[in-house]
Amino acid sequence: MIDTIRDGTAPPVIRRKGALGDLPVPVEEKIEILVLLSKDADEATRNVAYSTLVGWSPPQLGQVLSDRATPTSGLDFVTTYFAHERRDLAVALLQNPSLPDDLAKLIREILADSPKGATLQPPTSPGLIESPAGPDFLDDDKKDAKKQTLLQKIGALTPSEKIKCALTGNMEERMVLIRDSNKLVARAVLGSPKLTDMEIENFASMKNVTEEVLRQIAMNRKFMKSYAVVRQLIYNPRTPIDVGLHLLNRLNVRDLKGIMLNKNIAEVIRATVLKMVKQREEANKPKLPHK
Repeated sequence: MIDTIRDGTAPPVIRRKGALGDLPVPVEEKIEILVLLSKDADEATRNVAYSTLVGWSPPQLGQVLSDRATPTSGLDFVTTYFAHERRDLAVALLQNPSLPDDLAKLIREILADSPKGATLQPPTSPGLIESPAGPDFLDDDKKDAKKQTLLQKIGALTPSEKIKCALTGNMEERMVLIRDSNKLVARAVLGSPKLTDMEIENFASMKNVTEEVLRQIAMNRKFMKSYAVVRQLIYNPRTPIDVGLHLLNRLNVRDLKGIMLNKNIAEVIRATVLKMVKQREEANKPKLPHK
């Protein structure tokens, strides 16, 4: 059952029950399903699942998060969306022996920045987020002698603040944050509910982002529905070769021939394209009738 939710083939009735936490599966699977559906393409499903996850029993949720068997994707999601406001869950995450080092480092920074007696408020849904940085950070119209540039402002933020800004900021801020060396920050940009198709296309063409960003774009089925994004990834010399090779079959003949003339693209990809074009031309030649 959970496999159909993972691959997006679950029928609507299963998705609805999963978003409400009503499927007859163990609690750890219910939590994983809620995390998966909290990132669903359908806004209604996403918000219902997220609301269910927010209201889940804290002891049960903490137990799942501290379990070494919990998938890393779930730990990553809770760190991004919950740890800033839920100290109890941040502590539970740190108790997980399988927690990746980068997530553990971020959670420790979050705990160090937050008061121990902080009220535990439910975090905002990924589909309904407002900016945590405040108008002073986002408003770039009021100029004064001490006004910092956008780069300076973002550079002064802690990793946890950058993640918040990546999720809730504007297009200009995302364009800066996508180049951040911290992969969690860049990943948060790609998870922003405000992200547009045009931005994804721009990211796919950027030569100053990490290979991890380009790989994450290529792994996202929603992003890869756009032919323009596929084309930009293949034409980007920064894209990992294995990713580019995997996408070649998605291109039309005109763009394939364009690759053959582009010396910025890896030689192995250009050689593969040459073979593909020859094969297609051979396949399209008229067949002579046998005598």
